[in-house]
Amino acid sequence: MASFSFDIVSDYDKAEMNNVFEQTKKELSNRYDLKGSSANLDWLNPDKTGLLITGDNDYHIEAITDLVRKKLAARNQSQKVLDTSKEPVVSNLKTTKEIVFKSGLKGDDAKKITKLIRDTYPKAKTQIQGEEIRVTSQKKDELQAVMQLLRGQEFDFPLSFINFR
Repeated sequence: MASFSFDIVSDYDKAEMNNVFEQTKKELSNRYDLKGSSANLDWLNPDKTGLLITGDNDYHIEAITDLVRKKLAARNQSQKVLDTSKEPVVSNLKTTKEIVFKSGLKGDDAKKITKLIRDTYPKAKTQIQGEEIRVTSQKKDELQAVMQLLRGQEFDFPLSFINFR
């Protein structure tokens, strides 16, 4: 009998993040409350793995972060991809904050997901492969049920499903 599978990954769409960045930059130039300030949005590094937000104060940082979140929601992207845990840094009358994009399943998170799948669907087999999880089963319906189960859970990282075969 044929075996079906899919992979669970925690990643973000780089093209969509680029679009979010460009749209946020465009709206920043039009915001009346940020005109004449040092409010700015840049890539964290040339690899585009995060955002660097600059403003005159915490209000500006929060306003720009809120703009980014709204643009993510408008493009159907998970806001869980933003790692906002770093504290803003104040220097030279400017406040900067680094927001890194979360990517890849960490070991503990992968174990939590595999345990949930094993407990709920014992016939579905899981295998951790680096920063992704492969789920295999004899039935496509069972794999789709696993996807629905995971979509219904509240994780603090984004999940996506790839390589459905």
